[in-house]
Amino acid sequence: MTFSKAKLDAIVTSISSVLIGKESEVRTALACLLARGHLLIEDLPGLGKTTLANAIARVLGLEFNRIQFTSDLLPADIVGVSVYEKAEGAFRFLPGPVFCQLLLADEINRTTPKTQSALLEAMAEGQVTVEGQTRNLPVPFFVVATQNPIQHSGTFPLPESQLDRFLMRVSLGYPDLASEKMILTGGDPRKRLDEIKPLLSIGELLALQDEVDRISVAEPVVDYLQRLIQFTRTSEVFEYGLSPRAALAILQSARAISLLDGRAFVIPEDIQAVFPAVANHRLQGAGRGHDSGSRVLIDKVLDSVDVV
Repeated sequence: MTFSKAKLDAIVTSISSVLIGKESEVRTALACLLARGHLLIEDLPGLGKTTLANAIARVLGLEFNRIQFTSDLLPADIVGVSVYEKAEGAFRFLPGPVFCQLLLADEINRTTPKTQSALLEAMAEGQVTVEGQTRNLPVPFFVVATQNPIQHSGTFPLPESQLDRFLMRVSLGYPDLASEKMILTGGDPRKRLDEIKPLLSIGELLALQDEVDRISVAEPVVDYLQRLIQFTRTSEVFEYGLSPRAALAILQSARAISLLDGRAFVIPEDIQAVFPAVANHRLQGAGRGHDSGSRVLIDKVLDSVDVV
């Protein structure tokens, strides 16, 4: 492998210095980026969502923009707009904040579906079309979106078409007691964001993404993944099963986790590690009263399917 595990571990450690006690979630977020996906974080305010996005941008040297989504936000506020320059007698395009390498879409479900959809093309194609002209976004392009729990007032649930644009959905959750004590006694870790230095160049990051594609997957591991997928399609627990695109997403995410672990091949544990984050927003429990992607439903899939 081209990159040493020690360097990848240093990246995780650097981010974890400002997001204390959340190393597993940090690794998941990095795997999402390495797999060329986008990340959705659903959680209560104050649990480190913005800090995580900032830390990733700093440690990887990415150009960072943040959009605070509100009910009056317009699509042009995201992608940009053309303005008429009288002196030049022509229109000039003013790029919106989406033209960056890491975009934090903060509280994305507080804006209207029309504005939410302005991100669809950007996330799926790495480009935006404004007034009939297509413009490419920088490479890499990584969206970290946050949303409040759906039951909170003033929220617009993301439609399935947009949820599927996110490779992973995670929740940071409360820190454990030991980690929270470190936060309380060691000062606000967010103040240490400025101390984070880039550990990779853009070229190295793009090479890492290419290396993910070269991680090998043995046939028995593919068979295990297929059994998981098939269980979601045949079990009465779920309203509908996972699609082939979801299966590909799980496999690519498992490759990225394998790379972070310093391996050139995927093992079943990699599939299990990424399955909750990739599947939870794509599965819906059958019948009323079942939340999409509840941990109980995800665990049922993993517990019901044998590795061999």
